[in-house]
Amino acid sequence: MPHPPFHKVLVANRGEIAVRVIRACHELGVRTVAVFSEADREALHVRSAGEAVCIGPAPSSESYLCGEVIIAAALRTGAQAIHPGYGFLSENAAFAQSVIDAGLVWIGPPPSAIESMGSKTGARQRMIAAGVPVVPGTSHAIATAEEALVLAVEFGFPVMIKAAAGGGGKGMRRVDHPDDFASAWRSAQSEARKSFKDDAVYLEKFVDDPKHIEIQVLADAHGHTVHLFERDCSVQRRNQKVVEETPCAVLPNDTRLAMAAVAVQAAEAVGYVGAGTIEFLYSQASGEFYFLEMNTRLQVEHPITEMVTGIDLARAQLRIAAGEPLWFAQKDIVQRGHAIECRVYAEDPSQQFAPAPGRISGLREPGGPWVRVDSGVYAGYEVPIHYDPMIAKLVCWGSDREEAISRTIRALREYRVRGIRTSIPFFAALLRDPDFADGRYSTGFLSPERLTRLTDASRNDEIATIAAALAQFERDTRPSRPESATPRESAWKRSGRPGGA
Repeated sequence: MPHPPFHKVLVANRGEIAVRVIRACHELGVRTVAVFSEADREALHVRSAGEAVCIGPAPSSESYLCGEVIIAAALRTGAQAIHPGYGFLSENAAFAQSVIDAGLVWIGPPPSAIESMGSKTGARQRMIAAGVPVVPGTSHAIATAEEALVLAVEFGFPVMIKAAAGGGGKGMRRVDHPDDFASAWRSAQSEARKSFKDDAVYLEKFVDDPKHIEIQVLADAHGHTVHLFERDCSVQRRNQKVVEETPCAVLPNDTRLAMAAVAVQAAEAVGYVGAGTIEFLYSQASGEFYFLEMNTRLQVEHPITEMVTGIDLARAQLRIAAGEPLWFAQKDIVQRGHAIECRVYAEDPSQQFAPAPGRISGLREPGGPWVRVDSGVYAGYEVPIHYDPMIAKLVCWGSDREEAISRTIRALREYRVRGIRTSIPFFAALLRDPDFADGRYSTGFLSPERLTRLTDASRNDEIATIAAALAQFERDTRPSRPESATPRESAWKRSGRPGGA
């Protein structure tokens, strides 16, 4: 990027993704501005950036979701571009347009593409028109719970109520019985409003036991679009991804290529520019796949794609936003080996994964070959209660799936976070599960029964680890025998020799 249209970027996000983008900017010689709420004043992303601006109180609705305040901060600090990360305003077409209207570079897709594909119902309409198979459901937001219930009965239960404006499992509820519909509707709308400032929701028929497969795409402003193969994101809890891997262990290659072709076609149809992801549901029984939605941003799980392709997606976003054409063709992109990501949460698995904020009193992140930790925390940091509890991502690569799993388990055993509870022990138990090992798990993998079993196993592992640590401490601190009691030293003293034998 020898002559970019920007030399300073404001990163409109927080946590590990803000740190990730800041690092990519610094590698390209671009200066950075962080924004933070009052709760994030001591956050790692604030410490990592060249400058930082407070944009409001702790609630995201009064800080990270305030587009006008963020744009004002960019103009005040002399930043020429804004990178939205993921979540918050990253898929808000109006905010993207406001950034452009302010004379700034938007490091993301055109607002028109966000509008077309960022809206889940709009994306469904476009895919239906293009002849792409979609999950049965509505192609528009539904005004009332009463109208939605009539449609749900027509589709047949179970159904999914889903936020039209967002993703990441926010504003999503499965409903199995008509009696539960009204309360689930209100809950989904409330969460959608809080997360995206938009309470529009729509319906989809629940597809039984599918895999959740997504295709990473990358497009420049010169008409070139490529795919970077798939990610298997089927390990989910409460509709939220927790473990991802690539490649999918059971996806036939012809299906993989068909999905990828549809993904590229979808991106090109809306004039997409930048990094994006097309999500599908894949039936292992029938071999059919259905378009689910498009995420018009960088995904949380993008590091595993980077690990198997060698392409830095955050840097690619910056270079594409600077006007560069893609510097590789589809034939140049090859998957090598296997990668797994575990999302590390400040949660207590023994308390039904309730958020566990607090001060991190000690931190030791794992290392070794092909182990990566994208973190937003440090020892002494106070994890706030106001935001998503994900604090880091552990990403491991192996020459094959078996090696990637064993390396990830080893890294999880090395990972130490003191002062708060985390999901780390739970992941160590999950990756040893035989049903995960065979790769045929689906989105229903983490059933209540399996969650209980894995939580119990992780608790037993923690107890064993604590016991081993206490035993080692006792050995290390046990008083040693007096020197005179050692046979060798007694012999030296008897002989009067000052040195060894």
